[in-house]
Amino acid sequence: MPKEEKLKVAVVGGGAAGLLAAVIARREGAEVRILERNQRVGKKILTTGNGRCNLTNTDLHLSHYHGQNPKFAYSALQAFDNHRAIDFFEELGITHKVEEEGKIFPFSNQASSVLDVLRYEVEHLGIETMLEAEVKEICKVSQGFELAAKDGKKYFAHRVILAAGGKAAPNLGTNGSGYALAEKLGHRLVEPFPALVQLKLESPFLKQIKGIKFDGGAQVLVKGKTLAKAQGEILFTEYGISGPPIFQLSRTAAEKLRMQNAVWLKVVLLPVWSREKLEQYLSKRWEEAPEKSVHFSFVGFINKQLVPVLLKQSGIEDINKPVAALTAREKAGILNLLQDWRFQVIGTNSWTAAQVTAGGLDVRDINPRTMESLLVPGLYFAGEILDIDGDCGGYNLQWAWSSGYVAGKSAADG
Repeated sequence: MPKEEKLKVAVVGGGAAGLLAAVIARREGAEVRILERNQRVGKKILTTGNGRCNLTNTDLHLSHYHGQNPKFAYSALQAFDNHRAIDFFEELGITHKVEEEGKIFPFSNQASSVLDVLRYEVEHLGIETMLEAEVKEICKVSQGFELAAKDGKKYFAHRVILAAGGKAAPNLGTNGSGYALAEKLGHRLVEPFPALVQLKLESPFLKQIKGIKFDGGAQVLVKGKTLAKAQGEILFTEYGISGPPIFQLSRTAAEKLRMQNAVWLKVVLLPVWSREKLEQYLSKRWEEAPEKSVHFSFVGFINKQLVPVLLKQSGIEDINKPVAALTAREKAGILNLLQDWRFQVIGTNSWTAAQVTAGGLDVRDINPRTMESLLVPGLYFAGEILDIDGDCGGYNLQWAWSSGYVAGKSAADG
């Protein structure tokens, strides 16, 4: 490339990672063009954090990240950590605040404000944005790459950053098309599957308890061993179970199901009660009103809609008999279910319901310090397209910022 010719960087995908990469590459002096297949950039940003945009988290320990090699994320997370992410957005005008579990949000509580300042910066820096420009092929040519779009247009770039996202939330424009682009260039794919998603359960009475919410605990078990656990607001649904703790556990459950394991979900309806304390409380409650029916004895303590199912599952045939007639075995059955209710997991909801993609491009083919392909010099990657995904709580957006920063800087400096 002649010295007088400005370095051209094409960013395929205008999501969180692509926008960050474009801004950094432009700040480093490159001429940058974003190719976005949707009618606007950053659509998925608007849905993050329930529309509030959970920017990052105060705890960036690597244990919050997953994939076949989670350590791959270390270099990028160090290069552009949560503090640098906060500073970056503060400079753009986003005042931040820290909430429970270290979650960091814009003070405005609006994801749209995060997208607004990113779009402003893109325009301010003179970054060309091509909308409805779906890239169908990336070809390595002399001095760089030729990108062919679906509409027949072709673009040249010295360097390419592939930030086309995964397969989660296809309604927001992510359809996994970036995988095929990379595979044609020799990259390997770790088969993607939905993560941060609801779980489907095998149970005959889900319709009876759908809509019930409670603050409880849940654990994923395989062969009786607990592999992951979480606590918080849980929701029974017609197909199974949902809520933040379930989203947190869904990756582990889905991964084990894909390995042909029998996966069980242990639900703890009353996690703040020890078994001893619960036993003492129920004994006292029953002793004070022995004439009440077993069913009615729970009114005011447990959701009324849940009681008949819970009692039937604990082995009580006549739920209307007086509590004085309860046997020791029946009492133990009730206690067991309140503390350890097992459901077989039979799957997850679809890509449409998933917040993030697990799996993606095999990171063995990528330099973790630069995000550059080890197979195709000048090709870089960022964001969800890679086999790295994070827990709920701002970790996936932080990965987008971190990998986007490294890819943008490396593409412009390299």
